[in-house]
Amino acid sequence: MKAIPAILLALLLIVSLVHGGSYSSQHRESIDAPPSWRFPLGTDDLGRDRFVRLLDATRISVLFAGAAAFAATLLASLAGGIAGYTGGWFDHMVVRTIDVLLSLPSLFLLLVTRALMPLNISPVLSLLVTYALMAAMGWLSPARVIRAGVRSFFDSEYVLQARAEGCSEARILVRHILPNLRPILLAQFWTSVPVFILTEASLGFLGLSAGEPFPTWGSLLHELQNPLMARPEAFAPIVAIALCVCCFKRITPWRVSQI
Repeated sequence: MKAIPAILLALLLIVSLVHGGSYSSQHRESIDAPPSWRFPLGTDDLGRDRFVRLLDATRISVLFAGAAAFAATLLASLAGGIAGYTGGWFDHMVVRTIDVLLSLPSLFLLLVTRALMPLNISPVLSLLVTYALMAAMGWLSPARVIRAGVRSFFDSEYVLQARAEGCSEARILVRHILPNLRPILLAQFWTSVPVFILTEASLGFLGLSAGEPFPTWGSLLHELQNPLMARPEAFAPIVAIALCVCCFKRITPWRVSQI
């Protein structure tokens, strides 16, 4: 039963990867069409297939969020691991930097940065910048936990043995200490993905996600700001987001327990 969320998420991604159709194709003869066999979710006011755009948005949002979560986890392991292992002035600097950055409102920074981007910026570049900022803010809290974990293993028996056998400090950190923190790293990754998905959806609802015609879950939600367009099929992105986030939340404890 615990594998069901992972199977559902895998099926969702597979369908979004292998489906046919283009998110920018317009069917001018079927503008604002209701749901039908040809268009399961109908079409928008430009004649674009809502179902195809939803599948493309699923692929884009999940993959970009996964890449940002991986980058945040990597930054957390590097910064927290090196700070906890070396100590001294570098450790002090990293801790103070984390404290300062955590005191800043991350969502407000995302809103300001996205709003300051040029209007003619490409949708892909705007999305890359948005998720890069999420990764830059998402490594802070996990880095604290990783730093504390590295400090707890600093004088362990296997570390002392590796040091006595002549292993370099970098090898000890990468091959002996960080692998023991793998549950923390996995938990950070699996919990960051839904957080980044919801953050992008919030920005997209405000019109600060990828520009047209590039589809993301957030940009599809922006349509709901128009009451005239708020038909039942327009709420499909909300259902997809809720399903995906619930799957990730269920996967997290299961994946960590497998370690």
